[in-house]
Amino acid sequence: MEIWQAIVLGLVQGITEFLPVSSSGHLIVCERWLGVEGGLFFGVMLHVGTLIPLVAVYLKKILELFRPPFRKLGLLALASLPAALAGFLLGDWIDEVFFGGTYVIFGFLLTAVLLAAAERRSRRPAFRSVGWKESAVYGIAQAFAILPGLSRSGTTAATGCFLGVNREDNADFCFLMSVPVICGAALSEGIKAAVGGAGVAWLPVLFGVLAAAVSGYLAIRLFLAAMKKANYKWFSLYLLALSILLVCTGWTK
Repeated sequence: MEIWQAIVLGLVQGITEFLPVSSSGHLIVCERWLGVEGGLFFGVMLHVGTLIPLVAVYLKKILELFRPPFRKLGLLALASLPAALAGFLLGDWIDEVFFGGTYVIFGFLLTAVLLAAAERRSRRPAFRSVGWKESAVYGIAQAFAILPGLSRSGTTAATGCFLGVNREDNADFCFLMSVPVICGAALSEGIKAAVGGAGVAWLPVLFGVLAAAVSGYLAIRLFLAAMKKANYKWFSLYLLALSILLVCTGWTK
């Protein structure tokens, strides 16, 4: 992999990890367009790169999770459980079956529909805070986002809107949910990479991580602003346009 390719993939990972447009789907598209496969270790390091800005932005609230009475930590653990189980039980099968071009485009379109519906729902008042029931529903929604092209952040943000969770709590909970998901993905891929024992080209990896960290920070700030205004229509339109472009260029073949 060339350094410029690593930078492009890092930028794509950082931006799309936190914007509601599906990082997995975009990486599949970009790797195919670039004619390169990042590999497991590179994927692990990109996840680490996106974790850095997330922890930087939410460090105070992450530390608050570990203070008594630990209610928020329990809510977050409950919301993380379905995705963890789905990834452990179905991850390899989904990688084999659903990572074709048609499935990615379908995931993009489904995300676009969810975001459009969420924006429409957000016009009504939302005063609910995140409780145990809401946390469980968030978790189930996040588990479905294991499918390629279906955005995790988009799915969870839309879920919060449908539940009537107030915008600030919805934004914070969705981003805090990202921490165990990214850590889990990095750990899982890291184990596979260690077992594989492949060689590592460190310079492209370093540039990819830096690109993911910088673009991830900007994406977090952008999506936080969008969530607090419940402004999802541009993301929905983007995914619709991208899906049409992929179909027109024969990407489903």
